[in-house]
Amino acid sequence: MYKPEITIEFLGELLSIHSPTGYTKHAIAFLKRKIEDLGYETRLNSKGNLLVEVKGQNTDITRGISAHVDTLGLMVRSINSDGTLKLTALGGPLTPTLDGEYCDIITRDQMVYSGTILSTSPSVHVFKDASSKKRDIDELIVKIDEKVTTKEDVLKLGIQNGDIVAYDPKFVYTDSGFIKSRFLDDKASVALLYSVLKALKDNNVVPQTNTTFIFSTYEEVGHGAAHIPSDITELLAVDMGCIGLDLACTEYDVSICAKDSSGPYDYEMTSRLINLAKENHLKFAVDIYPMYGSDGSAALRGGNDIKAALIGPGVASSHGMERTHEEALHNTFKLIMAYL
Repeated sequence: MYKPEITIEFLGELLSIHSPTGYTKHAIAFLKRKIEDLGYETRLNSKGNLLVEVKGQNTDITRGISAHVDTLGLMVRSINSDGTLKLTALGGPLTPTLDGEYCDIITRDQMVYSGTILSTSPSVHVFKDASSKKRDIDELIVKIDEKVTTKEDVLKLGIQNGDIVAYDPKFVYTDSGFIKSRFLDDKASVALLYSVLKALKDNNVVPQTNTTFIFSTYEEVGHGAAHIPSDITELLAVDMGCIGLDLACTEYDVSICAKDSSGPYDYEMTSRLINLAKENHLKFAVDIYPMYGSDGSAALRGGNDIKAALIGPGVASSHGMERTHEEALHNTFKLIMAYL
């Protein structure tokens, strides 16, 4: 039932569309079209989340399943006197990894200019602290690929404070099955939910209950699924699994998160997912994420009367140059299908 080539192809297309949190309209439009092409009806809520309602065998119960389309990004904070741009972060990017990245500056009237994110000490031949200087957000700038030397030159291009700065994902799918890219958090999960919707349709599979698929647009800043349809009684957030330190998860596993910074996820629901993983002989891990929050966290904090749980493919180097493996995607797909 799982067709990895569909997931990977879709993931590559989605990653090519800039969607920093707060600027997701193009990615949502792409996702809306692709899902409607499968034969589903979709709708948008006021904040721009895309919802897909799938009828189940038991129509008295509605469950939700979510993944987020928004990614990390940057925004123009101000324009320097030399024509470079100061930055502010959208979400929590690992800023030292951004030094040297190519980017696009997207203006309010949809002009797009290329540029490079650089340290304020970008040359070892000039700056004594080029190697040692911190790469936090206040020590990074954008050099625009235009002939600009003053603030006025930049303003004439139509660039202003508050413009989006989106950096390259650098998507690579290796012969050995690894997927390397920025923004696998959480576009890998979005690709998986698309694959699930396609599998349900292609194989005439009807979920146990009514299921609302939620593709959220503000997860990276904490309120993606803060409001969900009132008929949903439990929400399964699908987001990246963490790797490192004392965590059990690897790049080949589906992660089941028992607790994150928002507290423990629903005990019964999490136990059910663990049992499903065991019954289906999946490669999985159960972990605690102390520096993490999800759409499940946002939904609970938003006052929704629900159970919530969190799963996702194991992803290394989160918020930097991320990597996972096709086995993690496969295991996550199978757990989602078992849950449904």
